[in-house]
Amino acid sequence: MSNFKIVTDSTADLPQEFIEKHDLGCMKLTCVMDGVVYGREAELAPKDLFDRMRNGKMPTTSQINPDEAKAWFEEYYQTHKNILYLAFSSALSGTCESGQIAAKQMMEEHPDCKIIVIDTLCASLGEGLIVYKAIKMRSEGRSMEDVAQWVKDNMLNMVHAVTVDDLHHLHRGGRVSKTSAVIGSLVQIKPMIHVDDSGRLVVMDKVRGRKKSLLALVDFMAGKIEGYHTKNDIVFIAHGDCLEDAEFVRDQIKERFGINEFMIGFIGPIIGTHTGPGVIALFFMGTSR
Repeated sequence: MSNFKIVTDSTADLPQEFIEKHDLGCMKLTCVMDGVVYGREAELAPKDLFDRMRNGKMPTTSQINPDEAKAWFEEYYQTHKNILYLAFSSALSGTCESGQIAAKQMMEEHPDCKIIVIDTLCASLGEGLIVYKAIKMRSEGRSMEDVAQWVKDNMLNMVHAVTVDDLHHLHRGGRVSKTSAVIGSLVQIKPMIHVDDSGRLVVMDKVRGRKKSLLALVDFMAGKIEGYHTKNDIVFIAHGDCLEDAEFVRDQIKERFGINEFMIGFIGPIIGTHTGPGVIALFFMGTSR
């Protein structure tokens, strides 16, 4: 196995058992709820987050600063001199920039250290899917430079398709107006969102009704995977404490495209704070975002 450390952030929403199994580095962003700071020292279980949000609690999040990023790199440097950091979209957080600053400092202080930082322009299990692919290539013996180049060449083919159940959380994050949130909620409007080539969340369509919004995710996938079937050996689905809806989307994908390998997991606290409970997010490789 190639001897380099793959590092990502908690925004990739990868399960802890996956992180441990693959010796993955994971920098923790901070979530604050009820005056308690969750991150490196304490974990907030996603189900707990969504239960509290349903009861009216409003958490806040903060990015990793350069000093924190450097502390993470120092820890990983103890066992690996070569580090590939696959970072959360710079359009959604300053965490990647902090990683770039910290990497430069590390390489100046430790001449035997090499850190490659890539702004994946991805989020949640879209970022996680890139990490999954990188881990697979490392296990095949590919060098850090080869893996980094593959990520750069393919990250804009990592498609994110998202629907949320409650527009008010998008309003809090500045994604929709208050009027749109109120009216949309009354008439059961469910926005369809994707992450564009700049790494931003963009509302691309609106559908009335929950089931239609879930089917719209699969329809969106149908329009994107022509020629990419063989690259979708696995599809990732993230959810905001609505496993049955995630499994419904999975079953639709199985039936329509013959894909049988999936990772289904919770949206984590950092992303979940801004999407709220009931979010469903689908991630796969396609012709374009």
